[in-house]
Amino acid sequence: MAKVSSKDIFETISVPRAVKEMALPTIFSQIIVLIYNMADTFYVGRTNDPYMVAGASLILPVFNICLSLAGLTGIGGGALISRLLGEGKKEEAKKVSAFCFYLAICVTAVFSAGMFLLMDPALGVLGASGNTYRYARQYAFCVIVLGGIPTVLSNVMANLLRSVGVSKKAGIGITMGGLINIALDPLFMFVLLPEGCEVLGVGIATLLSNCIACGYFFLTIYGLRQQSLLSLSIRQGMPEKKSVLSVFNVGIPSAVATLLFDIDYVIIDKLMAAYGDIALAGVGIVLKAERLPLNVGIGICQGMMPLVAYNYSAKNWERMDAVIKFSLRLGIVVSIVSVTLYEIFAGRIMQVFISQPQTVLLGTGFLRIRCLATPLMFMSFFTVYVFQGFGKGNKSLFLGVMRWAVFNIPMLFLLNRLIGMYGIVWSQVCADTLTVLLSFCVYSRYARTVLRQERA
Repeated sequence: MAKVSSKDIFETISVPRAVKEMALPTIFSQIIVLIYNMADTFYVGRTNDPYMVAGASLILPVFNICLSLAGLTGIGGGALISRLLGEGKKEEAKKVSAFCFYLAICVTAVFSAGMFLLMDPALGVLGASGNTYRYARQYAFCVIVLGGIPTVLSNVMANLLRSVGVSKKAGIGITMGGLINIALDPLFMFVLLPEGCEVLGVGIATLLSNCIACGYFFLTIYGLRQQSLLSLSIRQGMPEKKSVLSVFNVGIPSAVATLLFDIDYVIIDKLMAAYGDIALAGVGIVLKAERLPLNVGIGICQGMMPLVAYNYSAKNWERMDAVIKFSLRLGIVVSIVSVTLYEIFAGRIMQVFISQPQTVLLGTGFLRIRCLATPLMFMSFFTVYVFQGFGKGNKSLFLGVMRWAVFNIPMLFLLNRLIGMYGIVWSQVCADTLTVLLSFCVYSRYARTVLRQERA
């Protein structure tokens, strides 16, 4: 198949092929990211020590909160750059890319320093016990305190590359980082460090792989600076005030939604910790295993969003609608297939990570329940990404806050009180059913009013 240009991807080639060109590298890199995250759990699980598994799992929400900072600049800036290209404003797009790069460094440095200074109370809030505290601290120091900036910058630069249609190079960078991490995990855990330092080894491997990936992205954008309309040079100057506001208008809702998503994970860990470290280890594995179809769905959304943003600004309504409909159908099909496979192979999936019988038994039941929410979770994320492509941060913020702060988090406490341990697991299905109904109403109303007026 002939190589296509970024302009062709945005404007001329068939919608299925355009979505494939943008989404497939992103989906593949999302799967690799998930595999290397699960590889951490897999390798730690080889110790058959549930306290190590629980300690490393406790840091997942904080790691994801760190990634939300990438959403602030990467999603907000990426969506704006695609819209600017749709309007033909190439020089402004360069200024926005440089602004997002340096903003990401500053914000993440503050977050990492805060985690370092407040490590002890933070781990207490996360539910670390005397058995898990040491492992959680080792992992957090490596991946958050030392590794925060390269992790966030890698994701920001990947989003910037996707915003100009260079999705394959973005996918290569994320994939490379993941594969290096998978290779380094056993080296540090079982060869270079002594027994008892397995979690520290996983943390060091993650830190190094993210640093290497960050270097790749920096060199890639620098090498493409003449063709891709991206720049990391501070000499580009500040973008216009309305561009800065637009970055935050979309980026802040994205970061808030991710933050609330991770607070939801923190609460799950906190509530589940009351039922013992075995239950906590089981749900920790499930929260990673369930992300495979979710990460595929996010890859579809991330590939779809620049196409929607570009054609929205270019007022190519027919192509924009076709991209939205095709991407939605694709994500739903993937979700349904995933639910079926999880229901059949839940027990075997748990045994991949740990062989401790009680952990496997609890986790199998948890996974079969949690996976039922997969299609609902995809549709919830999809609507938010569409509004981000439109540049309507207020809509995505509303849906994000309603999903997590109004539906999901209260549902956790309610069902935990009414049903107990399994109520925590059922909360996602119940809350996301309400979220999908609300998302459908909000989008339908927007399409009937604002979009109809813009097309007139």
